[in-house]
Amino acid sequence: MTNRITINADRAKGTINRNIYGHFSEHLGRCIYEGLWVGEDSEIPNTNGIRNDVAAALKQMKIPVLRWPGGCFADEYHWKDGIGPKENRKRMINTHWGGVVENNHFGTHEFMMLCEMLECEPYINGNVGSGTVQEMSEWVEYLTFEGVSPMAEMRSANGRTEPWKVKYFGVGNENWGCGGNMRPEYYADLYRQFQTYVRNYGSNRIHKVACGPNTDDYHWMETLMKQAHRYMDSITLHYYTVPGDSWQEKGAATGFPEEMWRVTLKKALFMEELIRKHSAIMDQYDPEKRIGLLVDEWGTWHDVEPGTNPGFLYQQNTIRDALVAGISLNIFNAHCDRVQMANIAQLVNVLQAVILTEGEKMVLTPTYHVFDMYKVHQDAELLDIHQSIKEMGEGKEGIPQISVSASKDDTGRVHISLCNLDHQGGAKVELELRGLVGKHVFVKGTTLTSDAIDGHNTFEEANKVAPTEFTAFSLDGHMLHAELPPMSVTVLEVIAE
Repeated sequence: MTNRITINADRAKGTINRNIYGHFSEHLGRCIYEGLWVGEDSEIPNTNGIRNDVAAALKQMKIPVLRWPGGCFADEYHWKDGIGPKENRKRMINTHWGGVVENNHFGTHEFMMLCEMLECEPYINGNVGSGTVQEMSEWVEYLTFEGVSPMAEMRSANGRTEPWKVKYFGVGNENWGCGGNMRPEYYADLYRQFQTYVRNYGSNRIHKVACGPNTDDYHWMETLMKQAHRYMDSITLHYYTVPGDSWQEKGAATGFPEEMWRVTLKKALFMEELIRKHSAIMDQYDPEKRIGLLVDEWGTWHDVEPGTNPGFLYQQNTIRDALVAGISLNIFNAHCDRVQMANIAQLVNVLQAVILTEGEKMVLTPTYHVFDMYKVHQDAELLDIHQSIKEMGEGKEGIPQISVSASKDDTGRVHISLCNLDHQGGAKVELELRGLVGKHVFVKGTTLTSDAIDGHNTFEEANKVAPTEFTAFSLDGHMLHAELPPMSVTVLEVIAE
């Protein structure tokens, strides 16, 4: 069967917020320390302690927003421990992640410096679980107040006279779990209290983010929206693709049995149902869609690599993970009327990382390449699509062969992202390009694929899974015929003149 897709280039359905392509960095394993921060005295090339190679790769990928300091770490993090002279900063035990000593050398100033280097928005997550209203309020003042105040004076004494611009501020994280094991009714009241003191100073305007549900906890979403929707600008959703049957047996990142390919992608596709059902609840209380849904933790979660600290969550990253990324980003694009940010977990060396490091070595994962290929969708207009897609498998076990999204940028160029979920065979696609302005159509493409279901990059073979030019298509007027490689992510660029 040929998959048939009609793309209406003259029918926009909304703007794809660039922050859908956001990222997440936590004080967990080797994400911050070694991955991002090596310190000013490191032999690894760095700028003020930030790795040059990692920073350059992230800028190339056009990282739009970065969430920090957690995650579960956020609700045991006390920000004043991470400011001032490094030799005087308080050391603590990272009880959530590996029981290692946290020296707090990477704190508020270092994070804000990183965001300035990357030219991305900071998204800071405050501490509700073990913090106080005063602590959160003073952090916002420290960050954003311009003028004479105790926190502004403290910031100036620590080397920063001018306030920073901070838009996104999370009031707690996973307060249904590691952030306090709260009931939604209790957290809703706490949220209302804490957010009152997350104030706007000067010209800075805070976008307040409430802790939303885990996966399909629709009661949590209903309760928060009912009790606190007037006081929030966004609410979060967390969902991880766990291939195995339980959190104790999540499955290996590499060397997995063939049947786990489809199981994994089926679970990734569940994101569509989650967003649709949570959005329906939000619509009851916010029909104007003022409140954003932020999927600020998502991605694959496999068993850790053998021989590594189980609390560091270090896992390899394969073409299977790349397909999960492509599918998920296509889903987020499709729901850009409600989904205003998404942050894959995590940036470096943790879970579905876009970058892995080992000493001075760095490798870009297949997931990195998907984000780099998909950056063309950032801030573009989502296009109307009609599709007839082959189903692989039967009934509830079936999955579509193709996942697709299309957008048009401000220059009029159309970009089409296509995922072939079939690991055994190519996929024939017939694309009808309607509504293009221009007599002549030009197409070029890039594809990411592998010759193995667990194909991945290593420090010895850093480019084993890397993008290549895609030429397996023919153009007849405004009709495009393409054959996608097995287990591939492909992005086409269409120019009409």
